[in-house]
Amino acid sequence: QGKLLRVAVAAMISPKETFIYYRELLDYIGRKAGRGIQLIQRKTYDEINALFLKGEIDLAFICTGPYAAAREKYGFEALATPQVRGKPFYQSYLIVEKDSPYHHLEDLRGRVFAFTDPDSNTGTLVPRYWLAQVGEAPETYFQKTVYTYSHDNSILAVAKGLVDGAAVDGHQWEYFQHFTPALTSRTRVIRKSEPYGSPPLVASGRLPDDLKTKIRGVLLAMHQDPGGKEILDKLLIDRFLVPREEWYEPVRAMIAGLPDSGRSSHAPSKP
Repeated sequence: QGKLLRVAVAAMISPKETFIYYRELLDYIGRKAGRGIQLIQRKTYDEINALFLKGEIDLAFICTGPYAAAREKYGFEALATPQVRGKPFYQSYLIVEKDSPYHHLEDLRGRVFAFTDPDSNTGTLVPRYWLAQVGEAPETYFQKTVYTYSHDNSILAVAKGLVDGAAVDGHQWEYFQHFTPALTSRTRVIRKSEPYGSPPLVASGRLPDDLKTKIRGVLLAMHQDPGGKEILDKLLIDRFLVPREEWYEPVRAMIAGLPDSGRSSHAPSKP
């Protein structure tokens, strides 16, 4: 085993879930690339991005939002994008409690709403964009907003009635609905966004080109290897594909269409 690969995982799901979800995949990459793996976790996407600037991480699974918005600033290069349910895309799901009276975004006016991370595409940018399209903003549309910092926390908050609605990563909702439906079965999807390129695995610009090529090759061939396919099946991933920038252009267009370029200056409280 050569030098450790420092791999960061943005907290799209909470730390315990992240470890379970990614451990086998990361171990597989390390084994095939002949490197040990050091898993690095941070609470916010912004903290992960900062690690790239400092040269403290080599690879990361990051949200589509930061990738689309700041690829050049942070110098990451997309190595592979997961194909799930036949497509390299995902959607934002607007969810409410199963037995609630809410059926449309308009029904949530004056209610309590959960975002995930300030930089999340499906968990924050999309619902802000939906509101901007009708001349509204979260700060005045909802009675209160909170950040949960992970999609499973948002699903939990809706299922338990702590908030009235939330926007979450459709892949994550479908994953939990498939494997642990206790919480998702207590929620109902009332709107889905247009498709966006799925969150990619990115490499630091400082990682040697030959190593980037090797890791990309490992991922692209993973579904053809019985051991690799077994890991992918557990994650509901069909295979990995070479990313195409046009998959992420709709996110860039959406960010450009937001009054403050996507980031909220308002700081919602924590639930």
